[in-house]
Amino acid sequence: MKVSDFDYKLPKELIAKFPVEPRDSSRLMVLNKNTGKIEHRIFKDIVEYLKAGDVLVINDTKVIPARLFGKLDTGGKVEILLVRQPGLNTWEVMAKPARKLKKGRKISFDEELEAVVKEYSGEGKRIIEFVIKSNKDFMEKIEEIGHIPLPPYIEREEKPEDREKYQTVFARKEGAVAAPTAGLHFTTELLENLKSKGIIIKNITLHVGPGTFKPVKVENVEDHQMDYETYYVPEDTAIEINRAKEEGRRVIAVGTTVTRTLESAADESGKVKQGEDSTNLFIYPGYKFKVIDALITNFHLPRSTLLMLVSAFAGKERILNAYKEAVRKGYRFYSYGDAMFIF
Repeated sequence: MKVSDFDYKLPKELIAKFPVEPRDSSRLMVLNKNTGKIEHRIFKDIVEYLKAGDVLVINDTKVIPARLFGKLDTGGKVEILLVRQPGLNTWEVMAKPARKLKKGRKISFDEELEAVVKEYSGEGKRIIEFVIKSNKDFMEKIEEIGHIPLPPYIEREEKPEDREKYQTVFARKEGAVAAPTAGLHFTTELLENLKSKGIIIKNITLHVGPGTFKPVKVENVEDHQMDYETYYVPEDTAIEINRAKEEGRRVIAVGTTVTRTLESAADESGKVKQGEDSTNLFIYPGYKFKVIDALITNFHLPRSTLLMLVSAFAGKERILNAYKEAVRKGYRFYSYGDAMFIF
């Protein structure tokens, strides 16, 4: 299977640079994956497609202002992106320019925050140790000086409103460097409407890393390696999902991060296990889904692992035809763009 099989042409003007307001007024393409039938709706109409007893699973991760600008002890400037936290005061980071971050090099971010490069960690990443010269904790400090790491394809600098807009209304647990973007379309009112209809809403946590934007550089899809990401499935979520599967009720994933978490947490029979683990599960056509019955997702980049995942769920030809229709109809693409419901 070739990566080029997942290519499509997208006019640059269809890449959304800002979200719509209110969130649930974005457009919604509804795709029946069995028949290929497409409907064009507004996102808040999702209520009409869900029914009492459906289990809607959301990712409650919260994006941190993970983009930091510092000054090296040599005088040069450096940009840091926090990736994951392996220790109390240590973070694995990506850096620009990475070649300047040699072992032992010191970085100053302001009068209160410094760091030193401890070791290399592969693919241009570094492990750095932070030192805070105040009584503030680390997260409090980066809330002051950090920037929201907007995806590179948005091609603009962060604005103050991105602190709220690039965050789901159910974001609770800090640790992501990218938003679970399918969740950006939900409002508090819409969630309440779903609950009142009898839809059961449960959460998992997967802290989205920069690997979500990692380009596929190999020719054959099967040769690509996903980055590991840590996830957590609460006990009540696992119980509710397993009960729904036993009773023939639907499990609906809000986004590809939820999909990968549930499919990773399930055994071969489809029973989801509670607890914390990590996954580098790569879902592409040929994968047999064990848990999810329907998927809410955004429109994804050409040749991306996310496009391959939705193609695995709905069929490559169905998805590429739907994307052609979305382009023809002027849908907005990527993180701040419109949504699909695939059932």
